[in-house]
Amino acid sequence: MTGLIWTACGTGFTFLMTALGAAVVLFMVKDEFSEKAQKAFLGFAAGVMIAASVWSLLIPAIEESEKLGKSGWIPAAGGFALGVAFLMGLDKLLPFFHPEPDRAEGVKRGLGHTAMLIFAITLHNIPEGMAVGLAFAVAANTGEPAMFAAAVALAVGMGIQNFPEGAAISIPLRQSGIGRGKSFLAGMASGIVEPIFGLITVLIAGTVEAILPWMLAFAAGAMLYVVADELIPEAHLEDSRAGTICVMVGFILMMSLDVAL
Repeated sequence: MTGLIWTACGTGFTFLMTALGAAVVLFMVKDEFSEKAQKAFLGFAAGVMIAASVWSLLIPAIEESEKLGKSGWIPAAGGFALGVAFLMGLDKLLPFFHPEPDRAEGVKRGLGHTAMLIFAITLHNIPEGMAVGLAFAVAANTGEPAMFAAAVALAVGMGIQNFPEGAAISIPLRQSGIGRGKSFLAGMASGIVEPIFGLITVLIAGTVEAILPWMLAFAAGAMLYVVADELIPEAHLEDSRAGTICVMVGFILMMSLDVAL
């Protein structure tokens, strides 16, 4: 019960930070965005997702696997490849998301980049919530104050890095023409999976620990597929430099948060 309560508080904080990040869209002055601003927002989202894939998912996947006494690169590489294959298959198998073939040039796309962006960040939040839940489950089992402190620190770090992720969903949605309220709700909803899967993890902690490295890498593969297939090509149409600069800005911001926290 102690683990459940602490996990609810910790993942509740991470969800709140996602919601606060998504709320940025409610206070933006302009309702319409120039083409350069659209590319900048997509580039920022791409940079955030690249850094999150490495420092929030792949590196923890390797570390978790090594803690279990196993080779770190196998779940990292295998889970990553499965995540890429899963999203490629999803892109092909969901005709509901396929746009009309009205573009004669450019890469053919299945899922729109906004739909894939929401899906990928939501998918990435699942193993993050599980990681927080597992940390609190271990702390509750050992009863050591140091373990609780480490779990709290993990939850705080996850929460702070979730702020730009919430914005990375709501702002591109807004610039694509979706209303402020719906953009905010979509960004906020992407974080609700963290408390849900965090609490589930506490209840089944013994079975989840072994597959957590694979799930972390799986989410990383899915995120980087979206970045490479959708966001970066879209941000660089017509040779815009704004997208390139904002990829770097988003990467530096997310990397700094991950490393510092």
